[in-house]
Amino acid sequence: MKIRSSFGERCFDVANVAILTLTCILVLLPLMHVVAGSLSATNALIHSQVTIWPVGFNFDNYVLVFRNGTFWQAFGITFIVVALGTLLNMLLTVFTGYPLSKPYLKGRKPFMVFVIFTMIFQAPMIPSYLLVKELGMINSIWALIIPGALSAFNLILCITFFRSLPEELFEAARVDGMSEYRIVWQITLPLSMPIMVTLTLFYAVAHWNNYYSALLYITDARLRPLQLYLYMLLAQFDTSDSRAHMGSLNTWDVSPQGLQMATIIVATVPILLIYPFVQKHFIKGAMLGSLKE
Repeated sequence: MKIRSSFGERCFDVANVAILTLTCILVLLPLMHVVAGSLSATNALIHSQVTIWPVGFNFDNYVLVFRNGTFWQAFGITFIVVALGTLLNMLLTVFTGYPLSKPYLKGRKPFMVFVIFTMIFQAPMIPSYLLVKELGMINSIWALIIPGALSAFNLILCITFFRSLPEELFEAARVDGMSEYRIVWQITLPLSMPIMVTLTLFYAVAHWNNYYSALLYITDARLRPLQLYLYMLLAQFDTSDSRAHMGSLNTWDVSPQGLQMATIIVATVPILLIYPFVQKHFIKGAMLGSLKE
């Protein structure tokens, strides 16, 4: 039997759809403008003729981006940082979150207070730089990984999820003689795939978007990640400087603005390709990890 919705519920549904549609439009329009600009001719960009559809359609901007060795070098550095950083993040999060999820762990509450303290009060820029310098990590990819090796927010999310797992499973495993390491690898992690995928995505996106650490700790042009490369490219408003940065453009119908837009799109595509495959686990993990029994 179909239940009829009240007038108030129908009004709420209409308002909800309208607000979400407007939000989607506001989010998509800037992206569509950047895509259109990256595929447009130079004159159209100079005279501000591009809105959400390419004018003078061509792929010259993308051809130059893909032919630029500096871009691929920065892309490779970013890939290494994301891979190593995410792996280290997940190892530290799991092996810190598992013991802290056990109520019988001595000193658990003071440690949790310390974790929450780091969320409220973060280290200033100058002391952080001096610490990284003393550790010898300036102009090293480890300067992009070690300072953010553990996220307090993600750790709390992981602890909350581990607490939701039935304690009877762990007690039965201990009775069977399993060590805590085997319990983590063979019981906890297989049952925690939603939150693991969620945290992996959180960490990977954070590393992918992080340009501030590179701006502070990296001065060697060969070690600049893609985010810092893109930041410096967008900061170059002078046409001659932009052309020098991208190489000789005399034989191409391109402009610095078009090259910037094409680089932005290329740098965004990897995350857009990954997200649809982990969306189901991402939503489930975020919801389950936010519940407290």
